[in-house]
Amino acid sequence: MASHTMPTAKPKLGVFKFASCDGCQLSLLDCEDELLAVAGAVDIANFPEASRAVEEGPYDLALVEGSITTPHDAERVIEVRRQSKFLISIGACATAGGIQALRNWKDVDDFTRVVYATPEYISTLDRSTPISVHVEVDFELRGCPISKTQLLELVAAFLQGRRPNIPTYSVCVECKGRGTPCVMVSHGTPCLGPVTQAGCGAICPAYNRGCYGCFGPMESPNTAALGHWWERQLDVPVPDLVDAFRGFNAYAEAFRTASDDYELRESRD
Repeated sequence: MASHTMPTAKPKLGVFKFASCDGCQLSLLDCEDELLAVAGAVDIANFPEASRAVEEGPYDLALVEGSITTPHDAERVIEVRRQSKFLISIGACATAGGIQALRNWKDVDDFTRVVYATPEYISTLDRSTPISVHVEVDFELRGCPISKTQLLELVAAFLQGRRPNIPTYSVCVECKGRGTPCVMVSHGTPCLGPVTQAGCGAICPAYNRGCYGCFGPMESPNTAALGHWWERQLDVPVPDLVDAFRGFNAYAEAFRTASDDYELRESRD
């Protein structure tokens, strides 16, 4: 997110939802006392999760949650972009297509025929895609859901005209920071922590569970090396490797490529 000069009036904040569970918007509401400070610094002009009062754009800052899954939303996100000086996609759905991106490996028509009595009334896209596929995004805030600490840092950075200080290193660094033993080394539990971006505080490994990749791929993740370790040291079968990379951030490029490679290998074996 580029530096900028703040306007003299309070900047207008808009929060927009596409295909998602609302969890990332709830992270903003969960800021509680900190939200009061945010509310004092910005004009929350459009945030249906918090208030029915809506002010027209343009908006100085737009937080966009959710993936694009319908033709209508593909058009609407373009209008949101047009109305927004800075647009930030928040959460796994908005940055990587979300768990609903699992449709991208299947025939969506098969789903609609099974689920709906009259599938001809369903208007949907074949794929669930991140916001950045459709419009220019100034910054992506990862997570399923996002970290409220990181969200506050993002808003503070916007108000101060600087780039957000969001880590790009792996969850392993967070494990080391809190003194959590490596679950893969100590008791052979498969973990995506070495290739997943930090942000959650390494919650799962702290409870002897492997990381599920909620914050998406870290910067330059070595998914091949991790997969090799899982196979050789932990006896993880190839189909489980495919499933591991097809979680909340399945359509993020690094995870998508890894799962596709393992799926191709499985088909050849």
